[in-house]
Amino acid sequence: MKKLALAALIAVTGTAALASGYVEPYVEPEVIVAHSSSSVGGIVVPLLLLILVAALAS
Repeated sequence: MKKLALAALIAVTGTAALASGYVEPYVEPEVIVAHSSSSVGGIVVPLLLLILVAALAS
């Protein structure tokens, strides 16, 4: 009799846990930080090289 009561209790508990339905999980959006770069940074070295070559040529 105890096994039957235990089986009934487990069956009721299992169905109650699944009775709530599907809940879509909440996923927080990923934060993306964009670093802006200056356009001057890529031209400084070639300008210095050009000035150096011009100074050596004269």
